Amino acid sequence: MISIAYPYIPRNAIAEVTDTLKSRWIGQGPKVKRFEELFETTFEVANAVAVNSGTAALELAYDLLELGPGDEVITTPLTCTATNIPLVRRRVTIVFADIRRDTLNIDPSDIERKISPRTKAIVNVHLHGVESVLPDFGVPVISDSAQALGIFSGRFTCCSFQAIKHLTTGDGGMLVCQEAADAKKARLWRWFGIDREVKLANNWQPYKNRHILFDIEYPGYKFQMNDVAAAIGIAGLADLNIIMEGRRRMFDIYRQAGLPLVDGPNNRYGYACVLVENRDTFCELLSAAGIETNVMQVRNDAYSIFEPFRTPLPNMDWVDERYVCIPLHNMMSIEDATRVAETAVEALGRAPAEIVVA
Repeated sequence: MISIAYPYIPRNAIAEVTDTLKSRWIGQGPKVKRFEELFETTFEVANAVAVNSGTAALELAYDLLELGPGDEVITTPLTCTATNIPLVRRRVTIVFADIRRDTLNIDPSDIERKISPRTKAIVNVHLHGVESVLPDFGVPVISDSAQALGIFSGRFTCCSFQAIKHLTTGDGGMLVCQEAADAKKARLWRWFGIDREVKLANNWQPYKNRHILFDIEYPGYKFQMNDVAAAIGIAGLADLNIIMEGRRRMFDIYRQAGLPLVDGPNNRYGYACVLVENRDTFCELLSAAGIETNVMQVRNDAYSIFEPFRTPLPNMDWVDERYVCIPLHNMMSIEDATRVAETAVEALGRAPAEIVVA
């Protein structure tokens, strides 16, 4: 079976993790800081805050915007539920905008129709790794780049290092802030609202001469990344070019085969999604050939928790019966990708195309 996704663990991750396990620090320590610095250098960004999941990054972004009851947030229905569940818990009014049929990303024209004076934020998901470009609507944008590592836009960008993402830390995430003040708050809030630098300066002691040395002004979370996860991330950043080039080569094989791919000018190759008629038959034929398929994410408004926010979404309805993902990951061989491409072409009832590996 050719699996749809598979974790990529660099060889030097073992040495990095071993070094961490032999040290004093296995919780949040020097390797988390090093990982943040390397991430900023690698992607030429600033204000990166490492957390324990992409969901935690989203939670912090929503908190930093003070989203709550009475606020409207425009978002997409087609994304991981991690994008929108935190909005439900904040009792925000979710406004689902329709999606585009070509990229499956949120449709800017529908945002324009649905934006209102109560709109406090827009959540822009770069689904499957394909960049979603939005005009300036005059409200803060949170970019969910969980499937699109390397795309940064809006006031906040939320990255994921979950097991099958481009770069994994086992699980983890990064919040990249446009403003340094937001990053400063996020660093406090990821660890209960306690200033770790103040604690460190006082040898981690909370009291001195019976006086508390720091205050908690905001009820934060336990969202910090640990040094074991950061060690894996450090190793992954060293292999980033290998990771991205490998995924591009596999995707290019699918392109050459003429598969009906969801694609765009800036694609970070998170997943390989195709739009097909008779999806069930297509998936059965690939499964019979030992090839795994899956939709990877279900339209959020299918779940009962989003029932109050359901609205007609004709493009989403059209896509809903047609989209499915085929294998794309760094543990695949060229032969695997070619086999997937040829089998998929045959399942679509098309003539085979010549594939030249570049």
